[in-house]
Amino acid sequence: MTLPVLHPRPGNLREVAERIEASTGLRVEIIGGSLVMSPTPRGKHAGTIRRLRVQIEPRLPGGLAPYEMSSVAMPEDPDDYATPDLTVLPVEWDEDDSWLADPGDVALAVEVISQSEKAKDITDKNGWYARAGVAVLLVLDPRTGRWTLHTRPKGGEYCGQVHGEYGEVVELPAPLPSPLDTGVLPRYGA
Repeated sequence: MTLPVLHPRPGNLREVAERIEASTGLRVEIIGGSLVMSPTPRGKHAGTIRRLRVQIEPRLPGGLAPYEMSSVAMPEDPDDYATPDLTVLPVEWDEDDSWLADPGDVALAVEVISQSEKAKDITDKNGWYARAGVAVLLVLDPRTGRWTLHTRPKGGEYCGQVHGEYGEVVELPAPLPSPLDTGVLPRYGA
């Protein structure tokens, strides 16, 4: 695969990210001013999202809907965004022409850790969501069969954290549907 010749300059990171994504098919995000690229999700990664969405969608209160691969903006920085694997947003997102959702509209962001993801990248991304003000972040790790629910962002960190293992239920805060059964989620290598 040949990557296009790109010349990043201040203020055009988003353009560079879009060109890389279009030419390579990689998932590209801008986290804290750095380009973060990851391969298209594998079967078990995608299966985790599908199984979670099947649990969430029919039980969401009116006015909310789950979306896959919808990007979320960092307030006050148009060149900084993340793309959760699953995002619960107001249904008005169906008709929105923008491609970046307001983090204040995100009821839930879900990240599924890929097999090759590094601990620093995970920590950086969790911090990004807290700084953006995303109210609830659920991180699922099919490598270890563990999950973490982050809530109450304040000062760039999440004040609330609950950890669990696959097989234990996730109790999401209202108005999100609860509990979520993690026993049905696949694990890498299993």
